[in-house]
Amino acid sequence: MRVFLNPGHDPLYDSGAVNAELGLRECDVAADIGARVKLYLELVGMEVFLMQSDNLAWESCHIERWNAAVTDEANKWCADIFISLHCNAADGEAHGTETLIYACGGRAERLAHTIEQQITRTLGTTDRGVKERPELIVLHATAMPAVLVEMAFIDHLPEARLLVEKADVFARAIARGVTDYEAVFEKPDFS
Repeated sequence: MRVFLNPGHDPLYDSGAVNAELGLRECDVAADIGARVKLYLELVGMEVFLMQSDNLAWESCHIERWNAAVTDEANKWCADIFISLHCNAADGEAHGTETLIYACGGRAERLAHTIEQQITRTLGTTDRGVKERPELIVLHATAMPAVLVEMAFIDHLPEARLLVEKADVFARAIARGVTDYEAVFEKPDFS
């Protein structure tokens, strides 16, 4: 299986959400966990393309980012699935894990559920569910099942610490979610 991983945001141009108390940026958390997910998926024989950029679909205002857009690269690479990794933020009190999809039904929803279940069961985060968000570029401009995983709330101090201290546990849970999905959709049909 070919997995396109997109750690959210960009270290130079769009750090995403920030936990000022810990000096923790969403782009750095996503990059760290994304690199670990890539390693775990490659260890089980999957092909993985990892790309972090503020240029999701040719909308970047930074000319040096115009060489490639995340969604176009995923489509050209013919990925089987697309996973964008993020940290949520709200009011400092909200917490939990949620996974976003273009629309309910089909393979993207199944992928979202397998990843969501692995994270919430393994790390004990609140299951905020799988939610439709068709306006998100990475969900509507990709030609394969696509999910955006909001791993935890970076502005909720206990979860921010969890994102740092248990980064490897998050990565393994996400990788297991992908292998759970693969077991359902990628096995050969001998009927």
